[in-house]
Parts: sequence; structure tokens; C-alpha cells
Amino acid sequence: MRPVLAAVTTIAGLGGLTATGWGLVKRPADLGAPRRRPVRHLLASLRGHTPAQRRARERIALAAGIGVVGWLVTGWMLAVVVLPAAVWGLPVLLQTSTSKADIERLEALSDWAQNLSSVLGVGVGIEQAITSSLRSAPAPIRSDVARLVARLQARWDTEAALRAFADDLDDATGDFLTAALLLGAHRRGDQLSNVLDGLAAAVRDDVRARRGVDAEQAKGRTTARLVTLISAVGLTLMLLTPHADPYRTGTGQLILLVLLACYVGCLVWMRRMTMAPRQPRILATEEAR
Repeated sequence: MRPVLAAVTTIAGLGGLTATGWGLVKRPADLGAPRRRPVRHLLASLRGHTPAQRRARERIALAAGIGVVGWLVTGWMLAVVVLPAAVWGLPVLLQTSTSKADIERLEALSDWAQNLSSVLGVGVGIEQAITSSLRSAPAPIRSDVARLVARLQARWDTEAALRAFADDLDDATGDFLTAALLLGAHRRGDQLSNVLDGLAAAVRDDVRARRGVDAEQAKGRTTARLVTLISAVGLTLMLLTPHADPYRTGTGQLILLVLLACYVGCLVWMRRMTMAPRQPRILATEEAR
């Protein structure tokens, strides 16, 4: 019964520490909000406020439960720590690149700039051209363009609305496009259409280059996922054999934890190597910096 008693004590201690930390965090008092029962409020906070948070925490709780069961059955206390950490961290370290969404936004900016150029070419003002471009705005930036149109229709100053649009995009290429629109709004000339055509062509070239770089980086990420899967299967099979007896002791589990931490460090290093550096913005506000 000692493993069971130890498991119950550990779980109770972790729960007490979590509740203590939650209670020590200061939160602004909202006098107009309905009062909640402390227990329900605690459970709601632990579950998460968004579907993504709830799914992630449910996976971690399930992994922790499996780890406790594995500890009770096999005596491997390390499972209580390793399994939740693996469920939470490995999907982040081994996920596919987030560059695909950035590339799609860049391609959408190129298409929008091209459409805006064609509208400006018939002599329409920049505010009217932006408003009419909302109907054909690509999906990745449609919400950003809709906010820009809403600000213009709410009688915002054109420069302030365009700078807010750049902050919504939060991208260096979006800053170049916004800077061209700002110059066009100041000078009110007929050259903005040609400038937007050139920017659209430059962005398309950038998109092609980024797709090539992302394809090369994907090879390293695929290799890391395969090596991790093979290592996990091999380690699991080894732990079921007598060869793992030296690791059953406290010192052995500490050594195994250090080895696993070194492997995770290699995954972090590889992920940082395959991440494209973020280009600095030219229209960033003080808050964004």
C-alpha cells in the first residue's frame, strides 16, 4: 500500500500547491460581474476558458492519470512527470511549420494590392477604392480589411486608420504596403496604382522564395518526428525488459530524466534552427516594440 499512499499524498500536495498559487494571484475586482462560487470558479479556471485550452488540459490530465497508474503498476515514479510533459511539449516541438499561414497572408496581401491597383487605375479615390475592395478581399486578410473599412466609414483620419491596419497585419510586408497607401493618401497622385503593381509583384516573388525555404525546412522537421517516434517506441520496449532494472532506482531515474532533458534540448535547438527570423517592422507603434 505504500505506492498507493505515496501517489495519493503527491496528488494532494500538487492540488494544494495549485490552489494556493491560484489564490495568491491578484485579479481586478469587477463589481458589476455576477458572483461565482469559489469552487466552481476554480474548476472553470482549471478547465480553461477556450475550447483549445480545455482540450489541451484534458490531454494533460489524462496523461497525468496514466502516469499515476503506470507508477502504481510498474514503480516508475518518473512516469508521473514525463507523460504530462510529453503530451504538452512534444506537439509544440514537433508541430509543422507555422510559416504556411504567414505565406498565405502574404499571398493574400499581393492579391489585395493588385485588386486595389486596378480600382485606383480608373480614377477612384483611395478611401473609396479601399471600401470597394472589401468585396473581393482574400479570406486570410478579409477581417483586417473589414476593420479598416469600418474605421474609414466611422470618419477616422485616413492616416490613423491605415496605421491601425498595419498594426492589425503586424507584418513587415504589410508595413510596406501601408506605407505606399499613406504616401498615396498624402499626395493624392495618379502613381499609386503603379506602385501597388510593383509591390504586388515583389510580394509574389517573396512568396515563392518562402515556399522554397519552408519546403527545405520541412525535411528536418519530418526527420525529427520520425526519430522521436522511433526513440519513444524503443525506450518503452526497453523499460519492459530486465535491461531497465538499473533505472528503477532513484539515482537511475534521475539519470534517465537528465538524458531525456538533453534529448528535449536537442529538439528545441532543431526547432529554433528551422524557424525563419521575423523581419522588423517599419511602422510599429511604441506598444508593439
